[in-house]
Amino acid sequence: MSNPAPLLAARGLVKTYGGTPALRGASVVLRQGEILAVTGASGSGKSTLLHCLAGIVRPDEGSVVHRGSERLDRASEKRLSTLRRTEFGVVFQFGQLIPELTAADNVALPLLLAGAPRAEALERAGEWLERFGVRERAGARPGELSGGQAQRVALARALVTGPKAVFADEPTGALDSLAGEQVMTALVRTVRECGTSVLLVTHDAQVAAYADREVRLRDGAVLTDGADADAVLLEAGA
Repeated sequence: MSNPAPLLAARGLVKTYGGTPALRGASVVLRQGEILAVTGASGSGKSTLLHCLAGIVRPDEGSVVHRGSERLDRASEKRLSTLRRTEFGVVFQFGQLIPELTAADNVALPLLLAGAPRAEALERAGEWLERFGVRERAGARPGELSGGQAQRVALARALVTGPKAVFADEPTGALDSLAGEQVMTALVRTVRECGTSVLLVTHDAQVAAYADREVRLRDGAVLTDGADADAVLLEAGA
């Protein structure tokens, strides 16, 4: 059986911050509907790789191809912003919920920014909070939530727009083992139901075990998966 088509494929990514290399020619493929774990020691370039694929930062060198033809490394800021509102969802280690808003309002926010009526946005937010088992906390503000609850709210916010890919940067890094397991179980169940791709950055082997495939980074270079990325990008003419 052939592999699913690539949603994103990056080749030869180089990124330097203040003279310090974060990526040194990294190549990776995220296929449609798969959960891909990116692992490695602290400082290995995991988060930078995620940020490049999500269009949050641009690589200094290399290419990021979306759906086989669109070069995200050359895309306009407007186009990248649109992708992050519609096709990409992002979850960070500490959730980054807006403290002044309730859980429901945090989840509804991407829909409101896209122009959805408030009543409709809140209804959909409630449905997604239900899917992650925190609907009873809809009226609570982030400071009133446990770490696990807050992270499930953040996941609901990332998925409420129906994205094709979710980028999760250490989503359990600030949680204890039980809360982390609950968050990962809810995430995997939900993305399997929706057919959503996930790029999961983690240093935790137990979290990486939830993925279909693992890519390891060391000193900004991918130790596995590079040949696959090259093949896909050559097919795409990138």
